[in-house]
Formats: sequence, structure tokens, C-alpha cells
Amino acid sequence: MPQQTIEELYEQALERKQNPQTGSYTDYLYQKGLDKILKKVGEESTEVILGAKNNHEELIYETSDLLFHLMVLLVEKGVSLDDIKDELGSRLGKKSLLHERADWRGDKKNEKDS
Repeated sequence: MPQQTIEELYEQALERKQNPQTGSYTDYLYQKGLDKILKKVGEESTEVILGAKNNHEELIYETSDLLFHLMVLLVEKGVSLDDIKDELGSRLGKKSLLHERADWRGDKKNEKDS
């Protein structure tokens, strides 16, 4: 069975944003815009939770759907996989306590609200 990497999935979502294929599901999502994409990410997140409670195959299937919709969201918002990798890299070797995670945005939230 062929496999696809996260990078390939992202590139596919980006390609379909830049070169829409009329009538495709991905084009439909981009045409409907951010609210529709966010709704699908929320739905798929819930389905991952339910799939995890049900069985291994359903968890795999629903996680694949969620990853697809997350890639569409990242492309829609102009967030690259390198942005995500940089953020993950900044966390390497860091240990946080539960109370430190309560407001993970720190001053970033206040900067955006200003």
C-alpha cells in the first residue's frame, strides 16, 4: 500500500489552493472559507475522539481525515509546516508544570489584543 507523508499532504493542499480543481472537495472547502474549514476541523477532532474509543481502524481513519483538514487549515491561514516544526523544536527539552500551561500564550495574547 502506498504511503503519504505529512509534507506531501501539505503540499497537495497547497497545490489545490493555488490551482483549484473545480468540483473537488478541497476546492469546496477553500471556496466556503475559514468558517467551513474550522467547522470540519472541529468535527474531525470529535470523530478522532470517538474513533479512539471504538477501535484501532476507526482511529486511523478519523486521524487521517483530521490531518487532511488541518493541512487545509494551515494552508488557508498561511502557516507552513516549517512554522509548526519551529514551534515544536522550541519545546524540545523543556519541562512544564501543569500551572505553567494554563496560559500558554503569555504576553502574546495581550500583544494581539492591543
